[in-house]
Amino acid sequence: MADKGSVTLTEEIFGTVKKITFDWTAGTGADAGLATKTTENFFSGEIIRLVTVPAAAPDAPDDNYDVVINDEDGTDTLMGAGANRDTANTEQVLASSLGCVANDKLSLSITNAGDTKKGTVYLYLR
Repeated sequence: MADKGSVTLTEEIFGTVKKITFDWTAGTGADAGLATKTTENFFSGEIIRLVTVPAAAPDAPDDNYDVVINDEDGTDTLMGAGANRDTANTEQVLASSLGCVANDKLSLSITNAGDTKKGTVYLYLR
């Protein structure tokens, strides 16, 4: 039986820099390796930092799992920079490789992570 993945969402929207935290667990069966969630708030600005933190073994995601954060137009605001994330190491991407958003809710999509695997994505906007 398939089990959808889950995401716990924290949105820090006060101050100049906004921080969105997605703590995710991938699904099983037909939803294996998948987790999705959309923000409650609308965001505008430049994405200045992406941080991906895989869980420790045995919950670590499969190597080269993918992170996409789409705006309401269906465009990957990470501009592909969330592809092929590492199974064991925290990785960061800075603003020069990331996009922007204009008054949209943002939707996280984790793929290729493996059954019930876990991790955290931090997104910073200004």
